[in-house]
Amino acid sequence: MAKPMLSGEQIEEDTKLQSSLSRIKHVIIVLSGKGGVGKSTVSSNLAETLAMDGYQTGIMDLDITGPNIPKMFHVEDAKLTVENDRLIPVLVPPSLKLMSMAFLLPDKDAAVLWRGPVKMSAVRQFIEDVDWGDLDYLVIDMPPGTGDEALSIAQLIPKADGAVIVTTPQDVALLDSRKSVTFAADVHIPVIGLIENMSGFVCPHCGEITDIFKSGGGEATAKDLNIQFLGKVPLEAAVVTSGDSGMPIVLQDSKSKSAQAF
Repeated sequence: MAKPMLSGEQIEEDTKLQSSLSRIKHVIIVLSGKGGVGKSTVSSNLAETLAMDGYQTGIMDLDITGPNIPKMFHVEDAKLTVENDRLIPVLVPPSLKLMSMAFLLPDKDAAVLWRGPVKMSAVRQFIEDVDWGDLDYLVIDMPPGTGDEALSIAQLIPKADGAVIVTTPQDVALLDSRKSVTFAADVHIPVIGLIENMSGFVCPHCGEITDIFKSGGGEATAKDLNIQFLGKVPLEAAVVTSGDSGMPIVLQDSKSKSAQAF
């Protein structure tokens, strides 16, 4: 069967897409099977750590209907600028670039009522119409699950370096994380590894660790699925307060157990 002919507009869009991707050395997709496991916390702290290590790094917040990455860097009120018909990401010192749907909404309480095709169009624009410049790493913070945004990224960036799966230790989260691994395999995205987040509560007074959500399930799941276990990130109160205040824990308290894990 003959392939359909591409229109001139489609060819131009694909050229813009490839031009943008050619300036990004590595793409890391952060996935979670369910919400509430700390995927955005992991994404923001990993990206900030890369930036602190001297890498030119960007975060693409692809949770179209619930964008919260800007809040974690205290730039939720920032406004995007346009140069040469391209959007300029919001810059967070020292060298972290942010792009999020939150920057395009009329106010922080506005709801995004979009169906799949419109979401896919937004994902494409976040890549080709944003002037990311030359990046060493682009960290993509995905919405939970394996829906439209995840499928769009798999289609638009087929040569992504890989996916980092985030889970918490309890069985229901691990069950969903296994589905994320299966999704990555189905769309031919390598799995870099699995992170067990909220792995033991660290008492801020005595330092004792209590396994509120159990511990070790992520490592066992990674072993069972034959993927790399990247490590455990403990549950610390400072992680919550640092995220709410707009300063990732790796900046606010670099000596904390969570920061050291990241």
